[in-house]
Amino acid sequence: MSKLRWPPAAMLVVLALLLGAGRYGPLRAYVESAKAAHPGAAAYAESGIFGDKPGTEKQAEGDADGKLGQWLKAEAGKRAVAPVDAVIDRVWKAIPGYNGREVDVEATYGKAKAAGLTAEAAAAAPDAVPWVYREIAPKVSLRDLQPSPVYRGNPKKPAVGIMINVAWGNEYLPSILNTLDAERVKATFFLDGSWLSKNKEAAEEIKRRGHEISNHAYSHKNMSTISDAKQLEEISKTQSLLKATLGVDNRLFAPPSGDFDKRTVRIAAGLGLTTVMWTLDTVDWKLPPAYEVVAKIKANVAPGTLILMHPTSTTEQALKGIIRAAKNKGLVPGPVSEVLSERRLEAGGSGK
Repeated sequence: MSKLRWPPAAMLVVLALLLGAGRYGPLRAYVESAKAAHPGAAAYAESGIFGDKPGTEKQAEGDADGKLGQWLKAEAGKRAVAPVDAVIDRVWKAIPGYNGREVDVEATYGKAKAAGLTAEAAAAAPDAVPWVYREIAPKVSLRDLQPSPVYRGNPKKPAVGIMINVAWGNEYLPSILNTLDAERVKATFFLDGSWLSKNKEAAEEIKRRGHEISNHAYSHKNMSTISDAKQLEEISKTQSLLKATLGVDNRLFAPPSGDFDKRTVRIAAGLGLTTVMWTLDTVDWKLPPAYEVVAKIKANVAPGTLILMHPTSTTEQALKGIIRAAKNKGLVPGPVSEVLSERRLEAGGSGK
């Protein structure tokens, strides 16, 4: 009986099918040598049978007509965004980094196929494709920089920080908190330690409403005018009080009256705190008309802006307008830590 002879291409295909395990050992080596000896068969086998790449990636190369996978790969390159490193700017001092993004082609392909999309439909409406992204961290983060004050977030991130320094003004806090609730916005409240020691219930209410709470020193002294030891005491005393009273591990420090020097930044950093200033000051403590404050914010708010306020009658009346001025520019108002984080945030509030 004559022996059955299989064509080289068929042998390769059979071997490959037996081999989803074909990545390993002598058998894999034999397959590779056969591919080299028979390039035509190798090309056929490489159309999606050999498992060098994850399954969905191969599916993207070998879908019904091959076009959807190819189109997704080409479009993915156009949608990639490089990360931005944190830097120390001559004017703005420390500016945080911002994550980049890349398309997860495999996951996107799987979702697109499940939705019944074709290459033609995807090309006609790219934004209708269920894109899946991965974030890419910058090489240099804020924590990698030398201690430096922060006046703004990254200008590529469409976020706005609502920062409210509290050392007085209890009568306006309930209304301010209600406005934040109504607008579905969280803020950062920097609490003066002496105020906190006398107003535990008010502070607990701020925390209960879901707002970020941070450090505004203890007795509202101008930090640059006092000794290193006194600066350390002012900051660490409030840090300890925040932990003991509210269970808060704060990471930010706002100097009273915006007064600080290099020692302040260094001492705060030694306690694990980033010194935070502001981009736009409402100067609400001078009680300007609310409409003037809203107009100022509307004209100047931009990605990465930190807006400084206090619990005054002006802020009570202007807060809704401030928030909506930011939202109307496609910006997302929120706590300072979110503005300073590297996490991506698209205009309108969606991640990625």
